[in-house]
Amino acid sequence: MRSAFCLSAILLASGIGATAAWIDFGIPHSSSTVDIRAFNVANAPLVNQSHAFIHPVVSGHENATFTMFAFLVEHTKSRKRLLFDLGIRKDPLNLAPSIRGLFTSGIGQLEMSGDITDLLRTGGIPLDSIDSVIWSHAHFDHIGDMSKFPNTTRLIIGSETNTETYPDFPNAPLQASDLANRTVIKIDFATANLTLSGLKAIDYFGDGSFYLLNTPGHLAGHITALARVTPTSFIVLGGDTFHHVGEARPRPAFQKNFPCPAHLLEEAKTSISTDYFWSPKSRDGAFDMLSRSQQLFAISDTPDSFYEEPVTAQISLDKLSAFDADPDIFVVIAHDISLRDVLPYFPKYLNDWKKNGLKKQTVWNFVEKANPASVFTPVQ
Repeated sequence: MRSAFCLSAILLASGIGATAAWIDFGIPHSSSTVDIRAFNVANAPLVNQSHAFIHPVVSGHENATFTMFAFLVEHTKSRKRLLFDLGIRKDPLNLAPSIRGLFTSGIGQLEMSGDITDLLRTGGIPLDSIDSVIWSHAHFDHIGDMSKFPNTTRLIIGSETNTETYPDFPNAPLQASDLANRTVIKIDFATANLTLSGLKAIDYFGDGSFYLLNTPGHLAGHITALARVTPTSFIVLGGDTFHHVGEARPRPAFQKNFPCPAHLLEEAKTSISTDYFWSPKSRDGAFDMLSRSQQLFAISDTPDSFYEEPVTAQISLDKLSAFDADPDIFVVIAHDISLRDVLPYFPKYLNDWKKNGLKKQTVWNFVEKANPASVFTPVQ
């Protein structure tokens, strides 16, 4: 018995036979993987809109700037190609009338060189090689311009997605061209027999390489994806489950697995205002990150919140945050401005993010004063 105990201890100490944390989420074992490449389709400054995404809004940070990430997903065995989100079309004045007012009013602005179809063509990816486009949800900054894709490209959406289109429905945010002349497949999570971190899941390819997750709350039909990029490491494509990583970080498990670097602990004393944020060991004028046990921001629940159901959205966020705290899972949301200048973009692959230490190097960027996501202290 003693020998067996000693052998077990040796195996656990070496990591052999130890249970990987990702298994605890219900993720099945598999050797099947997908390749992931990222695009930043646009940067979008929004005037006086921070309050519709996060709470609290610190004085001087009423304006928000977001990235618009899109992802090329390629199944390594079949070489089938998917796009997860498209970003925005490059001609926003041709959006549905109910949406284009954001741009004619000056609230929304765009910094972009081309839409996702331009970026794909420039990169040597033919549009007719895209088997399917997956919308995380049907907001204008994710749906691109589907009319540019051949009608052989399928569209995958959540089953709760509102598919009413302009002009039949004058106030609809979608247009007929967004759905016309192609196969539209609605993912119905009611039939799902798999749950990952409390989220209903569909095994897209049937081999454990790519899962679609039901993450409601932001907009009806909102879905995210869990991509296996090596047999034991993953990327979550988080869509708009949240908009600023401060809505997910820090939390106790996150702090444990990703301790805040010493220089950022020191910087946070003054880069995070104690007039807006607090922790047990904070003192007036000196914020203490180590004793903060909850995320810095909450999801906006204002009447004009961009979250359709803030309470439901918070539950989806809480479930996704468990992934965010895991060393084997890299969570990338569509509008994470903290990653804008450090995320490897197409033609580079994201598959080796763990080997390259990308998550460890970037997860605390949002509190660094020079980072565009650092919006925690007042400015004049």
